[in-house]
Amino acid sequence: MVDRPDPVSRTLRAAPPDQLAEAADRAIRSTLGATRTDVFIADYRISGLWPVLDPEPPVAGSLSGLGGLQRCFSSQQPVRDAADDGRCRLFLPLSVWGERLGVLMIELPGVPDRVTEERAADIAGDLAVALRAADRETDRYRRARRRERLTMAAEMQWELLPGRSVTHETFHLAGQLEPAYTVGGDHFDWSVDGDRLTVTVLNGDGNGLAASLLTAVAVNAMRNARRSGGGLVEQAELASDTIYYQHRGERYVATLLLELDTRTGRVRAVDAGSPHVLRVRGGTVEPITLDQQLPLGMFAEARYDLQEFTLAPGDRLFVVSDGVWAAEPEGQEPYGERAMARAMRSTRLQPAAEAVGTVMRELHAYHVDSDLRDDAVVVCLDWHGFRGPVGG
Repeated sequence: MVDRPDPVSRTLRAAPPDQLAEAADRAIRSTLGATRTDVFIADYRISGLWPVLDPEPPVAGSLSGLGGLQRCFSSQQPVRDAADDGRCRLFLPLSVWGERLGVLMIELPGVPDRVTEERAADIAGDLAVALRAADRETDRYRRARRRERLTMAAEMQWELLPGRSVTHETFHLAGQLEPAYTVGGDHFDWSVDGDRLTVTVLNGDGNGLAASLLTAVAVNAMRNARRSGGGLVEQAELASDTIYYQHRGERYVATLLLELDTRTGRVRAVDAGSPHVLRVRGGTVEPITLDQQLPLGMFAEARYDLQEFTLAPGDRLFVVSDGVWAAEPEGQEPYGERAMARAMRSTRLQPAAEAVGTVMRELHAYHVDSDLRDDAVVVCLDWHGFRGPVGG
């Protein structure tokens, strides 16, 4: 006998893409007896969570407001807030493969039992998958994410991203772009394929729309090679040739390409003229020294060599662009000299998705009240080690 789909799942699949929050609200009220729901979406800077259904949600009575909202998002665990009158709010993470989208809030007339909480968590999982898919068909959730207007360059960069975090049984990976609403050419990309994780980080050349267009060409050329079965060298060489024959060496892109064997921790790398990679092992932050080769697109028919290094279980890698490493507010040494290492050490107990935010916040604090002068990218990779038999 074939199990019939869950009624909430059926409701979400049948809903128009721009009406998922309303469809979930109706289904949750009917299925769980909820008195109120809302969907909160994380903004581009991951600095806040913003409601989809109710732009100005009321804080009801003696409930602890929405205090559980940020705790749920940060911990990626359900949070229960109960009131003296018996009512209870459940905050449930909306996440897909480690991509943190936001939080589902469900208000119930009483404290739920374990079965109800598990049912609510399943609904949140189904809703997260639906929201991720709906992003291709509607602008509603993207509008909820932006607190100000994006520049054209930033619009292109955010569209080009694979996501902002991903979770795998052997690793966690996260990245962040700044300044979120005006970023030009800096970028990151990744792909998981079997036992191989490919990560690229780009230091875009120039500013604004021209930088964004250059980065888009580089990223799509590397994707084209990768999706055709090419390794890091082929990816770098195709991107370099494509850029060169577009710009004849006048424009180029400094890029780091990494490929992690998720079973063994072996990392292959092509360092095409920056960015910087640092390893956190225990309480020590140390740079991974690689031989820098030509930036992509600087010369015709440029050829690239692979280098290798190995991670140990528990190692954390940070990859940062020059906008992080070389950030130099007036009268201060570059952020990468000492302050960045302190920020990275302070993330030891944080998951990767929180760690990138910490390093970015410290970078902003280092600039005091001034804006970042350059685009900045931080990518964080935690390798946990392989728990199964290698080759088995």
